[in-house]
Amino acid sequence: MDLQWICKSGEMSSPGPGPAGPPDPHGGYGVPPNPPEGGTYGYPGEPGPPPGGQGQPYGWDQPHGSAAGAGYQAGPYPPPHPYGYGYDPSAPYGRAPNGEPYSEKQKLVAGLLQLFLGGVGAGRWYLGDTGIAVAQLLTCGGLGIWALIDAIMILTGNVRDKYGRPLRD
Repeated sequence: MDLQWICKSGEMSSPGPGPAGPPDPHGGYGVPPNPPEGGTYGYPGEPGPPPGGQGQPYGWDQPHGSAAGAGYQAGPYPPPHPYGYGYDPSAPYGRAPNGEPYSEKQKLVAGLLQLFLGGVGAGRWYLGDTGIAVAQLLTCGGLGIWALIDAIMILTGNVRDKYGRPLRD
């Protein structure tokens, strides 16, 4: 196996036996140290840097933390959240469109429990509404009618958890 390496000095070296090649004219990295006069950055035929001293696109030559350069405007986006992207410790399950935090309880689970086990108030036990759950238990879910109506109300999103938060989907 014959491996050749290019050193920073531009000479080719080999860790073992093998021929050494010609020196690299670009300092050993295969890239010109400066762009050619009137030359291009990137693909052939592309123009060079824009006039006015901006050497890199998109403000890459700006120091860390500085504002956008001349000709560039800061976007309308707010600064990043201190807890990371999309995480809000006061609403770990997200927020409803009106801004309220979602409950940890799910609408589908509560609705199906109420639909199939509404005679004992299972959906209301799950949501933490013990008063209504006990009433449904004592009346066998209002002979099934109350349990059915309650299941529909839960599934349509008209019922909240014991803390008053909307159920999540």
